[in-house]
Amino acid sequence: MERGKIVAIITGAISIILAIAYLLLVQLLDFRGEMIPAPVSQLPQGVEVASLCPTQMLPLIPQPLLPLGEKGSLNLNFV
Repeated sequence: MERGKIVAIITGAISIILAIAYLLLVQLLDFRGEMIPAPVSQLPQGVEVASLCPTQMLPLIPQPLLPLGEKGSLNLNFV
């Protein structure tokens, strides 16, 4: 047999093995039963959700490195 045919047969066999393994994994996960969400009663009471406005997030955003002009100001003169 030519080398190309051998590679094609081996690749096809690996593909079939992976497909069967995937189907078995899906069946195993499906066999566990219905997914039930966690009970809400066990969550801590008084949970507060906070959001940051964009100006509060500025210290968290890395600033790009730009060349500094005189007196520490940004030099934004483009050529």
